[in-house]
Amino acid sequence: MLQLFASLRGVSRANVDNEVNKWLSLMGLQQYENRKCGTYSGGNKRKLSTAMALIGDPPIIFLDEPTSGVDPVARRNLWTVLTSIQKSGQSVVLTSHSMEECEALCNRLAIMVGGQFVCMGGIQYLKQKYGQGFTIMVKLRVVGISEKDVMSLKNEIENSFNTGCILKDEHQGLLHYHVTNPNTPWRYLFITMERVKQHFEVVEDYTISETTLEQVFLSFAKAQPPYTSVN
Repeated sequence: MLQLFASLRGVSRANVDNEVNKWLSLMGLQQYENRKCGTYSGGNKRKLSTAMALIGDPPIIFLDEPTSGVDPVARRNLWTVLTSIQKSGQSVVLTSHSMEECEALCNRLAIMVGGQFVCMGGIQYLKQKYGQGFTIMVKLRVVGISEKDVMSLKNEIENSFNTGCILKDEHQGLLHYHVTNPNTPWRYLFITMERVKQHFEVVEDYTISETTLEQVFLSFAKAQPPYTSVN
C-alpha cells in the first residue's frame, strides 16, 4: 500500500523502498510490513493511513483524527513526527476531538460547533478572548485543622478576589475555586495565594491554571440551542 502511494506521489522507482522503510520506521510498523492491511489492529490501521498521507512529502497534508484509537506512546511519537514535518515547511490541517492534541500541534485553531465555525485564531489568543478565568486548587492539611480554620480560609480567598471567586467544589481536602475574570494578572493571582498560604497554616499547597481549550469549546457548545428533531 505504501509503495503504491509513494509511486502516486511521484517518488522515483529507485527511492520507493527507502521512502517506504522510512515511514514504516517512523510509524513503528516494521514488524507488520509483510502482513495484510486487513489484519491490522485499529491503532495500526490508523498509523498506516497516516503514513499513506505523509509519504512522498506532500506540501499540504489533511488528517482526520490521526491519533484516534492509538495508544499513548504511539500518539506521542506521531506528535513528534507531525511537529518535525511542520518545521520542515509542510502544512498540516487536522481535525481532532482531543484538546491536548490541539495544544501540542496547532499554531492556529478553529472551533466548529453545530457544523459552523465559531472562532479561529492562535491558542493563547482564543484562551484570552473566550476564556472564563482561572482555576485555583487549594490542598488542605489533613491533620490539626478545624472547621473554623477552613471557613476563615474560604472567606479570605473569596474576599481577596473582588473581581469574582466562586467555590466550585470541595472534597477530600481540596478546594476548587473559579476566578471568573480572565483579565486578572498572573502576578496578582500568585501574590494573593502566597499571602494566603503564609497566613493560613491549614493550606498545604495550591495550584493555579488558566482556562483550558476544552472549557473554551464547552462554553461555545453550551451556547448552542438544543437539538430538536423534525418529524
